[in-house]
Amino acid sequence: MKILITGCAGFLGFHLCKKILKIDKKYKIVGIDNLNSYYSVYYKKKRLSFLKDKKNFQFHKIDISNFKRLERVFKKNKFDFVINLAAQAGVRYSISNPKEYMCSNVLGFFNITELSRIYNIKKIYYASSSSVYGETKIFPIKESVKTYPQNIYSLSKKNNEEIAEIYSHYYNMQFIGLRFFTIYGEWGRPDMLILKYILKCVKKNTFYLNNYGNHYRDFTYVKDVVENILRLTRKKIKKKHEIFNICSNNPVSIKWVLDQINKEFGQPKIIKKPKQKADVYKTHGNNKKIYKITKFKNYTKISKGLANVIDWAKLNIQYIK
Repeated sequence: MKILITGCAGFLGFHLCKKILKIDKKYKIVGIDNLNSYYSVYYKKKRLSFLKDKKNFQFHKIDISNFKRLERVFKKNKFDFVINLAAQAGVRYSISNPKEYMCSNVLGFFNITELSRIYNIKKIYYASSSSVYGETKIFPIKESVKTYPQNIYSLSKKNNEEIAEIYSHYYNMQFIGLRFFTIYGEWGRPDMLILKYILKCVKKNTFYLNNYGNHYRDFTYVKDVVENILRLTRKKIKKKHEIFNICSNNPVSIKWVLDQINKEFGQPKIIKKPKQKADVYKTHGNNKKIYKITKFKNYTKISKGLANVIDWAKLNIQYIK
């Protein structure tokens, strides 16, 4: 079985490829990533080095917004399905750099979808985001609630869902959208809270704490996310377009997370700031819908997952440049 996984050098893409390559040698993965400089290219290449030595992994440095280069990969391979995780990340970055999101997240997603149609690939799994829900006060959030994107990043993800809906209706293709909630873990993104804060602690730099730390996030351990994705790929889903929350259903205070890190690394200088307009106060997803399909319920407790990240960071902080 041959799979195309885009964003393979990214945080989730790396973990997913690594797990698939480990558990089943029958799978062949073609990985795509543009290795952009949103955060350390060196760090992304370090992740990639763990995949490149596998015989059943093939890598192409391609930006998914480039239709012609992307089509060459589709021409040379007959994929059983596609997992699209490539996207320009970062809610706050989208405010100052909206064009990047239109190119990668909107045009790139369209290219993946259109080429899948042309080359008769009937199933696409794709990354959406909990950010499509916007600010809400009714928790836990179900997939059926109305979405309110409030920045270009979340709007681009909502656009992906709408493209998937239309293609599934007209072209007999199946799409499975994955609304991820604050994924964390080893080899995580250095622009996200946990590793960003650890780096500030280690380097003794100033950390700017938005909304004075009054935030709650539904932290979801990366290995639990990977397990849910893998189980989904093995199940038959009836609808042509289905969307699932991927979350632990357990929001945690940002202040608590920072306190745990302080115990291990010491506290950096903190400057508290008002709420950033791109942020929401709380995320808390309902995961009953995906449980009905995957039957996965043993989500890693934040205390355990965070301890794993801290232990990893002590040994690998030098790679985050």
